[in-house]
Order: sequence, then C-alpha cells, then structure tokens
Amino acid sequence: MSLGIVINGPEGVVLAADSRLTITVQLNNQPPIHASFDNATKLLSFESDCHQHVGAVTYGQAAIGLRTAHSYMPEFEQSLPNERLTIIDYATKLSKFFLEQWRAWQDTIRVLHSGPSMTFVVSGFDENDPYGTTYLFEIPSDPAPRQQNGSNEFGIVWGGQRDVVDRILQGYDQQLLAYVATSLNLTPEAILQLREALHPLTMNIPIQAMALQDCVDLATFFIRTTIEAQSLTVGIRGVGGAIEVATIRKKAGFAFVSQKKIVAKVE
Repeated sequence: MSLGIVINGPEGVVLAADSRLTITVQLNNQPPIHASFDNATKLLSFESDCHQHVGAVTYGQAAIGLRTAHSYMPEFEQSLPNERLTIIDYATKLSKFFLEQWRAWQDTIRVLHSGPSMTFVVSGFDENDPYGTTYLFEIPSDPAPRQQNGSNEFGIVWGGQRDVVDRILQGYDQQLLAYVATSLNLTPEAILQLREALHPLTMNIPIQAMALQDCVDLATFFIRTTIEAQSLTVGIRGVGGAIEVATIRKKAGFAFVSQKKIVAKVE
C-alpha cells in the first residue's frame, strides 16, 4: 500500500515515503495472508552526477512479481544516456521501462492483475526553470505521464493509503463522495457540486510561503501521523518502517535528508 508525498515549494522539491512493503499470499484456496517487511525503498534516485536534478516516489502496487521498483533502478539507469534530460523525458522513459517489465511479468504468470496500479511521481528541475515540475503515471492502467504542476506552481501530490492525509488536508477522505453518491443516488453533476461545496474544509497551507524545511516537516508529519493512526486502528497497516525524505534544489540537486542505513542486529 504505502504512502508517498511530493511537495513542490518555492525553495525546492521534497520527496518522502515510508518503507513498508506489504504482499498478499493465498495458498490452496485459503484466506489471503498479508505479510509486511519494513525495509523497502520507495524513494528512487540515481547514482550518476548528470541525473542529480530528479527523483521519484512510488506507491500502490508494491512489486512486479516479487521485485520492487527500487530493485529495477540500476537497470533503468543503465539504459539512460549520460546526459541531463528534462523531467518529462525521465517520466516518459521510466513509464516505458516499467510498463515493459509489467507486461513481461503478466506474460509469465498469464493471470490478469486485478489489484491497484504501481504509481510513480517524478519530480525535479528542468535546466532553465526556476521551480520544480512534477509528473505522475500509473502502471499499467495509465502509463502516460500527467503533469501535476507547472514550473511556476506550488502544491502537494500524495497517494497510496491516503485516507488519513485526505482527512487532514481535505476535511474528508475520498470514500465520502462515493458513500454519499450511492446513498442519495447523486448524478455526476451533483457529485461535482458536492466536492465544490466541501472545498472550504481544505486545510489552509501556504506552500508558496514555506521554506524547504517547512515542506520537509509537512511531508514527514503526514507520513508519521498515518503510521501512528494505523497502529491504533483496525485495518491493513500498509504504511510503516523508516520515513525516507529527500530534497531537490535547483543548484544543489538531489540530497537525502533522512535515509535508511543497513545495520547488523547482533544483540
């Protein structure tokens, strides 16, 4: 499930994600079993110096088969030219790469996937733009990258197990609209009117005035609060583990603010 956050602020971009990998296993027609591992990497970056102005987070479907998105990144980076690309080029190439991996997996198992898509949010700086740009795509359902903000727009993109963040930011989670629409037999036009009527509940966050540190604090607040809320409620606890956070600034490029370390538990 997971939770990914990308904030495009005036001083740079913040990317944040939890580390929990949840897989579902079903054997011999028994009820499904959910297994969680807390060391997955969902904040994606590149090793090469020429690709230090871009990063991505992934959420939704945890893996292609049993391989996470992060495990494919060395292969993807090897396929890139040794030169700086635009953010839309990175998003397009990343989408094409993972769609090919997805189709190869589907051809192998010969079973149509019925779960969520694997979503990617790609963000960073184009060479001549003063502010960051963000694109989102979903594998396999909607592979064409969709721009989430222009180079002069600030905002938040979040997804995965988003209900807690929805309630904080919007004042309600997405299920509310579906429940009300079904209960009252609302038309699509009425649902749109309802959404507009609820807009004043949105939390007033002045991202255009926020320093990069404030954006880091906001992203970690959303993920930490979701983890703590899930630990106290009944449901799939799909958000957990370490919170990884990175920033991208126009001149300084990509830098981890919080990153997991590999350690040996010897005691």
